[in-house]
Amino acid sequence: MSKPYRIKSITEVHRLMDLPKPHHPLVGIVDLKGLKNHPDIPAVTFDFYVVSMKRGCDKLFYGQQQYDFDEGLMGFMAPGQVLRGEDNGVPHNLEGWMLFIHPDFLWGTPLAKSIKQYEYFGYATHEALFLSDKEESLINRIVENIRQEYHSNIDKFSQQVIIAQLELLFTYATRFYERQFITRKISNSKILVRLEEVLSNYFSNEDVQSSGLPTVQYVADKLHLSVKYLGSLLKQHTGQTTQQIIHEKLIEKAKEKLSATDLSVSEIAYELGFEHSQSFSKLFKSKTGMAPLQFRQLFN
Repeated sequence: MSKPYRIKSITEVHRLMDLPKPHHPLVGIVDLKGLKNHPDIPAVTFDFYVVSMKRGCDKLFYGQQQYDFDEGLMGFMAPGQVLRGEDNGVPHNLEGWMLFIHPDFLWGTPLAKSIKQYEYFGYATHEALFLSDKEESLINRIVENIRQEYHSNIDKFSQQVIIAQLELLFTYATRFYERQFITRKISNSKILVRLEEVLSNYFSNEDVQSSGLPTVQYVADKLHLSVKYLGSLLKQHTGQTTQQIIHEKLIEKAKEKLSATDLSVSEIAYELGFEHSQSFSKLFKSKTGMAPLQFRQLFN
């Protein structure tokens, strides 16, 4: 796979799409419908934030995952994320808009720090936000406000007005993602079942002794999700982090071995992927309130 093409500035985006220079060097809005030129680039990465609303896009990829943008969906990309297309880049039937925000535009504002708290900027493309017609209309109105300010003469209030609209947009996106985690119960329930299977299989595999403890990244990869999306989903449905659920499953397996085998604490720790039995004992006590041998005595 070729190295992604790095787009360093919003001006470069306009040049690649054969558009006039942006009205502002640090903020840009591009309408996707009717673009005369689409960059023939199989994979791109941006040095700035990208928020998009897309319709009618067949086959966009993130990693090995394909997603069909037949509906109106929102996507959020932080600087450095990779967007990959197929068959000569972005298809010509695409509708919607792309909003570009350079980190320097946020400098000196509270949003410069708080934007990192919006976890959906770390989600993968196939974890886009599904919007109802009403939600889409609301988002488009906010973006239209940004567009009007963007095309107005720049003055000392321009940044403040656009920042306020961005904060409103991000707040609504947070609300709509939480709604999505609730309304897509069937698919989310399947993920939780699959998570249980992934962890059960991992701790039942003899290779765990050499592989060590499962990482959050390992679990997310097995579920074909980004780390942040998985974390947000689990927080919404279980109130726990991915790491807490991994530890919960680990303790469950440890209890089985302590109650049903004669293996020593060190042997159990080794079988569960710990390098040092002290680390296992410390984690076990923090989760159960008793040392491993104290727990075993309950069954003797």
